[in-house]
Amino acid sequence: MTRTVLTGGGGFLGLHVRAALRERGDEVTTLAVGHAFDADAARRAVENSDLVIHLAGVNRGTDGEVRDGNALFAEQLASVLEQGTTARRVAYAGSVQSDVGGIYGQAKADAATRLTGAANRVGAEFHDLRLPNLFGEHGRPFYNAVTATFCHLLARGERPRVDVDRGLRLLHAQDAADLLVGTFPSSDLETLVQELSVVELLERLTAMAATYSTGDIPDVAQKVDRDLFNTYRSYVTELRPAVPLVRHSDARGSFFEIARTHGGPGQSSFSTTKPGIVRGEHFHRRKIERFTVLSGRAVISLRRLFGTEVVHVEVDGEHPLAVDMPTLWAHNIQNVGDELLYTSFWTDDIFDPTRPDTIAEVV
Repeated sequence: MTRTVLTGGGGFLGLHVRAALRERGDEVTTLAVGHAFDADAARRAVENSDLVIHLAGVNRGTDGEVRDGNALFAEQLASVLEQGTTARRVAYAGSVQSDVGGIYGQAKADAATRLTGAANRVGAEFHDLRLPNLFGEHGRPFYNAVTATFCHLLARGERPRVDVDRGLRLLHAQDAADLLVGTFPSSDLETLVQELSVVELLERLTAMAATYSTGDIPDVAQKVDRDLFNTYRSYVTELRPAVPLVRHSDARGSFFEIARTHGGPGQSSFSTTKPGIVRGEHFHRRKIERFTVLSGRAVISLRRLFGTEVVHVEVDGEHPLAVDMPTLWAHNIQNVGDELLYTSFWTDDIFDPTRPDTIAEVV
């Protein structure tokens, strides 16, 4: 088991990095920096680590707060690294702004320099991942990135507008996480970046929102579209945890559509579940998954990763609902009836046992 020490684990990128580490099965210690820094606890964590990831930073505030905050966080981590560690790799969430100057860019570059020196002194590889604009599930609107703001507004039926168009270099936060933890080599960064203008980004998200408002799955054949759709869904889940389906009945029986998809791969499956039994208890990082109860009664429960609040959706075959499992949410389904439960499952990918994207997590 890899022992990983992580700063900034409570932030947007921290959520995605912790999910990636959970998938890999790492033993993770989150390290507080700044005013909450505990030098002795930090030293004990770092000296026995295999991987150290530094995410903590200051990107909002006065020039002094940005400069001094980033310098302090890097100095605190560097100082404990230099006291000794078994870590062979130190990864830093840097910024492309380091290449263009400015207070923030210079602060990030200076932090990288300090950490590089510390890693060299203990013989660890240092990776300064100069990240572009990040987007992904549960970004903070009006703060993290324009993608988060657009998704937040569209999910609430509002119409965002673009005052000034410009080019964007976008990286999904889950890809950034895989680069930082070493699942992807650092050299893959540029191949994972997607270039869109602000107008193009809004057009794609608006089209996805319109399609998904009917319960249909938009075209997710391209990786960037799947990543954008999963991002958008993270703003919809708590507003609309289920999609009503139209049941058509006549003398012969009944019929309803489960999933209408507009592009991309897919796989359908089916299960029976005995009364009282719970299925699931896992989460996905990228997979789109839809549950639909065909017959019987069940409760589908969902919990955002690293959170405590649970969303419960009651479902039955007489009043069909489609419940889509949001990425980074643990979920399960329990038969709460007296009869056998019949459930249909649809996912957007063909199951690969070598890369199942199904990570155990009790709701």
